[in-house]
Amino acid sequence: MAEDNVDICVIGGGSGGLSVAAGAAQMGAKVALFEGAAMGGDCLNHGCVPSKVLLAAAKTAATIRQASDFGLDASLHTVDRAAVRDRVKAVIAAIAPHDSVPRFEGLGVRVIQAYGRFTERMTVAGGGVEIKARRVVIATGSQPLVPPIPGLSDVDYLTNETIFDLDQTPRHLIILGGGPIGIEMAQAHRRLGSAVTVLEMATIMPKDDPVLVALLRSRLQAEGISLKEATTATAVHRTVDGAVTVRVESAGQVQEITGSHLLVAAGRRPNIDNLDLDTAGIAFDRGGISVDRGLKTSNRRVYAIGDVAGPYQFTHLAGYHAGIVIRNALFRLPARVKYAAFPWVTYTDPELAQVGLNATAAAERYADARILEWSFDENDRAQTEGKTAGMVRVMTRGNGRILGASILGPSAGELIQPWTLALSKGLKIGAIATAIAAYPTLSDINRAVAGGFYTPRLFGPGTHRLVRWLAKFG
Repeated sequence: MAEDNVDICVIGGGSGGLSVAAGAAQMGAKVALFEGAAMGGDCLNHGCVPSKVLLAAAKTAATIRQASDFGLDASLHTVDRAAVRDRVKAVIAAIAPHDSVPRFEGLGVRVIQAYGRFTERMTVAGGGVEIKARRVVIATGSQPLVPPIPGLSDVDYLTNETIFDLDQTPRHLIILGGGPIGIEMAQAHRRLGSAVTVLEMATIMPKDDPVLVALLRSRLQAEGISLKEATTATAVHRTVDGAVTVRVESAGQVQEITGSHLLVAAGRRPNIDNLDLDTAGIAFDRGGISVDRGLKTSNRRVYAIGDVAGPYQFTHLAGYHAGIVIRNALFRLPARVKYAAFPWVTYTDPELAQVGLNATAAAERYADARILEWSFDENDRAQTEGKTAGMVRVMTRGNGRILGASILGPSAGELIQPWTLALSKGLKIGAIATAIAAYPTLSDINRAVAGGFYTPRLFGPGTHRLVRWLAKFG
């Protein structure tokens, strides 16, 4: 088995691993990268990119159906799911060169197209190659979690790794799980012509602001999506005609739901099974690899980033982790993770975005927490475009310190960014309230909601008395 010595060995060619490899190589480090599957990982091939292409197609279909609202005559006759699938593949292919083996080899990275595993504390092997490294970065990501439901293993279920390959629109898609993946796929498939039923053990979108989730829930139901919350799937079986039936229990009642396709979107689990972590002295459990705030594992020369380390499972978290590791591993800087200003977005229509504390968490933590609200129907740009569903909720303390922001509305993923910046820089609400927003823009809603912090004082009795007193002097 060939050997090589490198500064950094990266296991996993997804978003986080590629960011570490590219950054370190361009800064002069000798880097090796193990990846046994497609470069780009889950995000490019099975997650962020294909799902957003499918959501874009679904949003376009919805726009066509709403053409009459704008005085236009248009109708959607058919959905060519094979053509939609081909567009998904085309977009992936357009982005893939940026994550490709030739590009990374051009940056000076040695790419081993095999899965890596530890053979010693600082040695990784795979594909007939053995790499000794001064530092190792584990960036192996995660995979769909398949719950132990009786009969599930006996049916042909879908996951995010297979659903984008469909060339026919499901007649009735049953989705196990009401988190971001399940809810995004529910709306996309409903808009593309499928009947959709979502089965969720608790409530949909449990990590987001419950007030905004309630608004989103109503929107999804209005579109014809059946949401069955507080519902447990107890068995699955295939019918004689090829359909799939899920037996569910809710409030002591048992029923069976039959559909043409079943999507499992019940969470994800870290890819750690074949790494031989014990050999490297790395502590882990079924939730992933244990890391400190500098992303070091129990083997202090090995780091873990992204889904495999948590605490969130997002592509932009892996990218953030990559920057922390490069500062630590290459420059010995005491970089530490901070999640107080970490945002996330669910790309439904309208989008649901969050950064910092939501209203429930803010109220639990601070006695002087305030909630500022502004509806999109009070924003002129939203009115002009007929996109008035949604609301901004901002949480502050009594002194104006921003605690978090929750947005349900058009372009919520873009509108959350100023709040992310404000939180990361410790800005108070006045920084947003006094910013000038071009008119008419959706972004003006951030200025408007921030201004609400001052409304009680500005238009209260004290101001009235001051104005009348000053008026006496001419």
